[in-house]
Amino acid sequence: MAKSKSNYKIQNIVATASLEKPVPLTKLARTQPNTEYNPKTFPGLVLRVKEPKSAVLVFSSGNLVCTGTKSTAQVKQVIDVVIKQLRKINVKVTIKPKITVQNIVASGTINLKLNLNFLALEMDNTEYEPEQFPGLVYKLIEPNATFLLFSNGKLVCTGTKNKQQLENSMKQLLKNVKVALKNY
Repeated sequence: MAKSKSNYKIQNIVATASLEKPVPLTKLARTQPNTEYNPKTFPGLVLRVKEPKSAVLVFSSGNLVCTGTKSTAQVKQVIDVVIKQLRKINVKVTIKPKITVQNIVASGTINLKLNLNFLALEMDNTEYEPEQFPGLVYKLIEPNATFLLFSNGKLVCTGTKNKQQLENSMKQLLKNVKVALKNY
């Protein structure tokens, strides 16, 4: 079998942080144009950041959930933007918020044509319902990650929390697919 390698690109990072002080969401929504706040339907305020393009859920507790960034450096930039906006309404954040990555979503390819029916039979922890969805769902236990695999070799990986975990899960996926394909 030809040597194949995986390559991937991070599409989205979901990260959380705490400002460790309350945020007056109504005041923030009234004074900042890039916000959406409807407390009747959801307790958080959505703050959209243009650069790097992302959205931050801001809660009155000062907790933040940042989505849409492609690196932890971008997450830091976005949180700095939020802190600057809060300064405009006299909420002074004096700490450097600790950022926790909750999930990384990456897309990529393993440069192999995949027989998904065969892989579903050969590999553990798979779900494949081609009538409902064209991809095979594969759950990797160690490192913890979930993959969507497509017959053209394209994939989506979710559930990792850092780049090393992502790389390890991609290597493990490739190894497991190759072992399964030996019987093909």
